[in-house]
Amino acid sequence: MAAVVLVALVFLIQGLSAMFAALLGGASVVSGSALAANIALGGGVVTARSAFLRLVLGTGLKWAVVITVFAMASGVGRMAPLPLLAGLAVALIAYPLVLNFSVRVERER
Repeated sequence: MAAVVLVALVFLIQGLSAMFAALLGGASVVSGSALAANIALGGGVVTARSAFLRLVLGTGLKWAVVITVFAMASGVGRMAPLPLLAGLAVALIAYPLVLNFSVRVERER
């Protein structure tokens, strides 16, 4: 979300509505990812089939949240599409980068 806030500050040049659009685009990915993680990992120890189904369900709901927020913001809220897409793209790019650099796995020999 920190990367999204930086992008939103850049869009503040265009106005408050552009800044809020960028924040909303990124927040949709962050909230969708939190929902997906809660669904996929929140059930304890289960069988492989159940774990896979939870992962698929979580991913589907994540994208449903992202698409719904994007559609509502651009349709009903009449927000500018470029800041929405920029916030969305930065959140999607920053997430795996942060995971890659923050999680260090020690390998056994």
